[in-house]
Amino acid sequence: MPTVTLSKKAVEELMGTRLPLEELKDRISMLGTDLDGIKGDEIQVEIFPNRPDMLSEQGFARALASFIGKKTGLAEFKVNKSKYEVKVEKAVSKVRPHTVCAVIKNLKFDDEKIREIIQIQEKLHIGMGRNRKKLAIGMYPMEAIKFPITYTAKKPNDIKFLPLEAKREMTGMQILSGHPTGRDYGHLLEGYNLFPIFIDDVGEIMSMPPIINSEKTGKIGLSTTDVFIECSGFDLRVLKQCLNILVTVMSDMGGDIYEVAVKYESKTEITPNLKPVEWNLDLDYVNKIIGMNFSKKEIKELLERMGHEYKNNKVLVPAYRTDILHEIDLAEDIAIAYGYDNFKPEIPNVSTIGQESQIEILKKKVANILIGSGLIETISYHLISKESHNNKMNYDCKVVELSNSSTSEYNTMRRWIVPSIMQILSRNTNKEYPQNIFEMGVVFKPSKAQETGVDEHVNLGVGLCGPEMDFTAIKQIFDTIMDALDLEYETEEIEHSSFIKGRTAAIKVKGKEIAIMGEIHPQTTTNFGIEMPIAALEMDLIIIKEVL
Repeated sequence: MPTVTLSKKAVEELMGTRLPLEELKDRISMLGTDLDGIKGDEIQVEIFPNRPDMLSEQGFARALASFIGKKTGLAEFKVNKSKYEVKVEKAVSKVRPHTVCAVIKNLKFDDEKIREIIQIQEKLHIGMGRNRKKLAIGMYPMEAIKFPITYTAKKPNDIKFLPLEAKREMTGMQILSGHPTGRDYGHLLEGYNLFPIFIDDVGEIMSMPPIINSEKTGKIGLSTTDVFIECSGFDLRVLKQCLNILVTVMSDMGGDIYEVAVKYESKTEITPNLKPVEWNLDLDYVNKIIGMNFSKKEIKELLERMGHEYKNNKVLVPAYRTDILHEIDLAEDIAIAYGYDNFKPEIPNVSTIGQESQIEILKKKVANILIGSGLIETISYHLISKESHNNKMNYDCKVVELSNSSTSEYNTMRRWIVPSIMQILSRNTNKEYPQNIFEMGVVFKPSKAQETGVDEHVNLGVGLCGPEMDFTAIKQIFDTIMDALDLEYETEEIEHSSFIKGRTAAIKVKGKEIAIMGEIHPQTTTNFGIEMPIAALEMDLIIIKEVL
């Protein structure tokens, strides 16, 4: 969790009230943060990652003032119209494709406010930005730049400007190798032929995100009153949330917010958008989750103490609150506002006996059967590359992909286990054969019927690899399992692109398809760099449990 040091004086001034020290400590702790301590004018507090809006004096004071009942309800922020434009060129589409922007005017900076701006920018870079990998923030004094601004990308050696704290102009590559910040974050541009840059209307390079600003156009000073802000990165939704946090902080500093038209080739985004997000709220659900019987009036009061607005059975959530993803999050806010210290513990009027889940009992039994048959159990990740899962398996199926994967090696949630088995076998081609392995684990299928969009099952995958492995070998393993479970089954010849035609079967028990088995196609084994025949089995243990 990020730890921030906040000015107690600034927080109290923004709140419009002062609390006795012990009460202040108590209220901060009950707000849902972890107070390290208050010493003199310093409040040291750990902010949970889901509340980046509280990483500044302004955001923290806004939340605390609402929580203690001083300034309740939805905070209002005005976004003024403007003619400011930022043009996004196609060149950035494969580097850092998105940006959102804003202009803040009439600020009055002093050393304390500059410290506050630097701190929240650094904390947002670390948290929401994942050390600038996911997003990067740039701030520029308006007197040093000229609109319209262009967000584009150029070859590293065609980029030349004076970076912050440098004594000479440097090219893009020189910045990565010769500037301290470039060395710290240069890996984020590693492998790209083009580097992203912001350029103003007179051709002055403003910055090279996510690395560094220009000394000439990207340094805020005490004389600065108007500021241009940009957030660039990969996820437009996250960028908008980050910008909303920044502009509301600077608005609370006394600044006026102005919109910017961000123009892509096919669309225009007007940012920032500070309209509250509307949520439906089921009071029965909230009361059931919390274990209370709140009335509508009480729900309204509690939500307003967390900075929301409640009317017409709907909740208006501030645009800077990134943590509200589900009704359960609103229920949590209501519980925090009510006060966890006000809940009375109750011993449930029920008596239960704990026992091992049926699926775990089944997994243990199947594992014992297979180990007794000479197979070795393996464990691999739920994540796999889409290349291995689909392309190498010669099987085109819909999968659940990660939207912000750290690496292409683990960008997909596996839909079946056989691809994981194939990966393990491909990494052991220098070992003695036969290699007979199995794995039981969770698989993930896209499903519109589930609230999460994902249906989870527990599957068994078996792989027999060696010179003599064929359909008969895998069927013998399957028969051993079915005999031990005392289940009768039916087989049906099917075609599956990962298996050899005519040597593949689907298995049904009581009319339900439970498994597929067969000989892996030679092209599939070749794709994984395996030179031995492979027979494989994939079984749905959840369905097996249901039919037992």
